[in-house]
Formats: sequence, C-alpha cells, structure tokens
Amino acid sequence: MQSTTAKRRIPLLVGGTGLYFRALQSGLSDLPEANPEVRQRLAAEAAEHGWASLHTRLARLDPAAASRIRAGDAQRIQRALEVIELTGKALSAQQGAMPARFAYRVLKLALIPQDRALLHARIGQRMDAMIAQGFLDEIRTLRVRGDLHEDLPAMRAVGYRQGWQYLEGQFDAGEFRDRAIFATRQLAKRQLTWLRAELDARVFDPFSPRHQDSAVNAVADFVGESG
Repeated sequence: MQSTTAKRRIPLLVGGTGLYFRALQSGLSDLPEANPEVRQRLAAEAAEHGWASLHTRLARLDPAAASRIRAGDAQRIQRALEVIELTGKALSAQQGAMPARFAYRVLKLALIPQDRALLHARIGQRMDAMIAQGFLDEIRTLRVRGDLHEDLPAMRAVGYRQGWQYLEGQFDAGEFRDRAIFATRQLAKRQLTWLRAELDARVFDPFSPRHQDSAVNAVADFVGESG
C-alpha cells in the first residue's frame, strides 16, 4: 500500500472474499495458529458423529459464534472449536476488538444484481463451461496424487467437493451438475449478504447496460476528491 501510494498510484483490491478487504481495513483478531492434532481429532469426531453434532457442541460453548455459523459449515465449526480448545475462551469473545483507524480513504464498489434469475442463469452457464473445459479432468488429476482427500478445506471448495463425490460414484453426472450449481448459488447468496452489509459501498447492477460507465464515474469522482 505505502509503496503504491508513494508513487501517486491507487491500490486496488479486486475479487476474493469480503474477509480479505475487512482484514486489510480493520485487521484480524489475534487468534492461535492452526493445530493439526486438534483439527485431526475434531475431523475424526465429525466423521463418526457428523458436523451437526459438533455444531451443537459449539452452540453450548459459544452461542454467539454458533448463531453465525451454519450447521453444515465444517471449516468454520472446526476452527471455532479449535480456538476454544486452545485458548479456553469463546471465539466470539476474541473477535470484534476496535481496530486502529485505517490510514487511507476508501472507495468500495460492489456488484449486486437486482434480477436473481439472471444471476442463476449465469451460474449455470459458467458451470457448463467449466465442465466443457475439463473441470472433472482436473479433479481426476488431484485424486490420483494420493495426498488429498475430500475433507481438506481446498477440496471442500464449491464444485470440487461435488466433483470428487461424483467420481467416487455417489451420484450420476446430472446430479453432479445440479449439486455444483446449487452450491454455487448458495455461495453467491452468502457473498451478496456480505456485500449488502457494507453500507458504505457504492452498488451497481452488473446486468445494467450502463453499470461500467457508472462505476467509472464513481472512481473519477473519488480520484478528483482525493486529488
């Protein structure tokens, strides 16, 4: 950031999860690093009893965190229970400290479609394009490596989990496509919820014919004010 602004250039943060931007602007809580032993034990318990059972445990130990984490969100359930075990304190009690003031003026631009049907159609088209371009071949290559399994965080990514399960014979190709599209829609829904919570963001409809012009004008206004 400093080296970029020193050259009188404007740094851009594009895409990724909203957490990346929040971490940049507000910092992250000082939480312990991942503990492989604890994670492996929690994963083993989940394999035996299910993640819903561990979510119930989280609700008992940290109701605030459990209310924010879905019962099927294995990665976040595991992390919350891990933090509790390593620190003896609820995860929610260790988050949300007042951040230091961010040193830069910020312009947030968010693309939020007004027509959900158009978004769903684009998601389906994107999944079909991925499959046509060899998405399942990529997953096959990952499977034969021998050092990966479907419970790893990377393999729980949208599309990869469903493709892995399909290649294991859990369902047919049609159901793989349907499940992957549904999971992508759910991810998009969570992302849109996050973006709507950014109350100071400038919102544009990506399906509007003039959204690019509107975004360019917003940036020009911001740069003019900064100058």
